[in-house]
Amino acid sequence: MNISKDLILALYRTMVEIREFELKGYEIYRSGRMPGFIHLYVGEEAVATGVIAHLRQDDYVTSTHRGHGHALAKGVSPRAALAELMGTVEGCCGGRGGSMHLYEPAVGLLGTNGVVASGIPIAAGAALSAKLRRSGQVAVSFFGDGAVNAGGFHEGINMAATWDLPVVFVCENNLYGTEMPFKQTTKNTNVASRAQSYGIPGVQVDGEDVLAVYEKAGEAVERARQGKGPTLMECLTYRFLGHHVGDPGTTYRSKDEVEEWKKRDAIQRLREQALTSKWAHEKEFETIEGEVRRVIDEAAAVALKSPEPLAETALDHVFCD
Repeated sequence: MNISKDLILALYRTMVEIREFELKGYEIYRSGRMPGFIHLYVGEEAVATGVIAHLRQDDYVTSTHRGHGHALAKGVSPRAALAELMGTVEGCCGGRGGSMHLYEPAVGLLGTNGVVASGIPIAAGAALSAKLRRSGQVAVSFFGDGAVNAGGFHEGINMAATWDLPVVFVCENNLYGTEMPFKQTTKNTNVASRAQSYGIPGVQVDGEDVLAVYEKAGEAVERARQGKGPTLMECLTYRFLGHHVGDPGTTYRSKDEVEEWKKRDAIQRLREQALTSKWAHEKEFETIEGEVRRVIDEAAAVALKSPEPLAETALDHVFCD
């Protein structure tokens, strides 16, 4: 894999943008100004970043209830995403979707989704469309470990494998489904090994190493684009916070476990690796951090002032009257 300064800085910028966006969302929620509740992606940034870095704007992504990171990496602006979390008209869905239902067809985001495993067959369908149209597009479905025991996982992957569809299935295995350890719900905890059942490649990768994710995702996306069919990627990662903002995450995980995973933080890991290998300079990382924080602060200022949609617009943006 060719590692350039441009690649390092681009990956770092995306991860920092996702992290700062999530922390700003958390801050606003805790202040009581955000409706509903949110599931944060803090700790898992390397997965969305490393995979989506290979996609074209017209490629497709389906996501989960923990999907802000995927939306940002695919090209949804922090301003449009944060306003959507606030339920205001500046949001990418005009305030109709909220945290768990961000959509932006212009950049290929077919939706974050509150229904576990539902993005898997949607991505397979998008890939089928791309294959029939011979468009060269690829679809990527992100889902958690809790989704692999749902029917949609089997149905979507089986269809995609049978028809050699251009899709990459990415399991973000953060070890817990809400408060339940994955190892207590599943006998075979190696998700990547399930690929054998469908006759497709399966690969397990360190989801806290953005360069490792980038490398394996590149192979999977290229395989899909060449018409060779799907790949199942399992990225071993960890959410540093609770399942959602109301969950302290302390009753089912030990403090030591959380701290050990934080030591592997992908953002700091890339920075240290880049400095040690002299791929980039400290000042360049500091500049990125400052630029990103300004963008996120500006997005928050807009989101907090934006009005809620009017009741008479409830039927806008539907498929038919």
